Amino acid sequence: MATKFALLLLALSPVVFANTASADTTNVLFLAGGRSHASGEHEFNAGCRLLAKALNEQSGLDIQATVINGWPEDQSVFKDVDAVVIYSDGTSVIQHGWERADQLAKSGVGLMFMHYAVHPSAEQGERYFRPWIGGAMETGWSVNPHWVADLQALPEHPISNGVTDLVRAYDEFYYNMRFQEDRDQVLDLVTAVPTRERLKRVINLWNQHGVDGIGKRQTLMWGVQREDGGRGVGFTGGHYHRNWAIDDYRKLVLNAIVWVAGADVPQDGVPSDTVTEDALNENLDTYPKENPRIPLPNVEEFMQLPPATNVSMEDYENAKAGQKNRVRKAKAKQLAK
Repeated sequence: MATKFALLLLALSPVVFANTASADTTNVLFLAGGRSHASGEHEFNAGCRLLAKALNEQSGLDIQATVINGWPEDQSVFKDVDAVVIYSDGTSVIQHGWERADQLAKSGVGLMFMHYAVHPSAEQGERYFRPWIGGAMETGWSVNPHWVADLQALPEHPISNGVTDLVRAYDEFYYNMRFQEDRDQVLDLVTAVPTRERLKRVINLWNQHGVDGIGKRQTLMWGVQREDGGRGVGFTGGHYHRNWAIDDYRKLVLNAIVWVAGADVPQDGVPSDTVTEDALNENLDTYPKENPRIPLPNVEEFMQLPPATNVSMEDYENAKAGQKNRVRKAKAKQLAK
C-alpha cells in the first residue's frame, strides 16, 4: 500500500514533470553573469530567466532550459546539453572554463554569446571565439555605440521564422566584429544600418572603424555551422533589459537559441507570451538603493533623442579631452576644500 501511495505521489508531482526530459528533449544551459551596470542594464540573471521561462513554459517545444549564475561548479550540468548560452560582462563567466567550453564545442555542442560576453581579448578571440562562433568584438577594431536600429533577419534562414518586418530597437549594438578569415562561412543572421541620426551615444570604444561603418550594413547577430557539427552564434544586443519586451526582438533571440541547439525552429518562430511590465521587473539585480521600476520599451521616444555630437574622431577626441579636464578640475576643487 505504501509503495502504491508513493508511486501515486510521484505520478502527480509537478516537479517531476517539469524536470523530466525525454531522450529527444533539447537541453539548453544559460550561464548568467553577475551584477554590473545600473538597474535595467546588463540584467544578465533576469534576462536569462525570462528567456528560459519562454522556452520552458510558453514555446510548446520539447525543450528544457536551465539557468545557472556564473560558471557551474558541478560539471555534470553539461551532460547531454545541446547548447550553452552565455550572457555576462566580458569573459567573467567563460574565463573559468575555457578548456571545458572548447571540449563542448568540439563535441558538437552549440555555443551562443550575448552582448558584452562577445568581447574577449584579441588573443582569446582568435583562439576560441572565431572557431566557436565565427567572430567576436575586438578593442581597437569594434565599436559600441547606443543607437536605434531597424533589425533585418537573414531571409530564408530559420532565424527569420515568424519575423516578417524590420524590428526597431534602441540598444548598445556593437558593430564591426572581428570575424574568422573564411568570412563566407559566417552567416549574417541579423543586420542593420547605423546612421548619424540614429547614433544617440558614442562612448569609450569609438574609433575610426565606427565612423567608416556609418551608412553601411552591419552584422549584429552572426552564426556558423562548425565542422564538428555544432553551431555558434554571437549577438551584440542585450544591454537594455526592457528590450526583451519587444516581441520580435525576443523572437529573434529565441529562434537563435533553438537553432544553435540544433533543433528545428517552428515555421512561425518560437512563440512566447507578451512580456508585461510586471514580468519585465522580475529577477532584477538588487542595488543598495531601491530599484527603479523598468517601464515597457517605447522605441519612438528614443528616436526623439538628439543625435550624438561626437561622432567624428576630431569631435570624439575633443569631447574626451574636455571630460578629462572637467574631472581634473573637480578633483582639484575637492582637494582645495
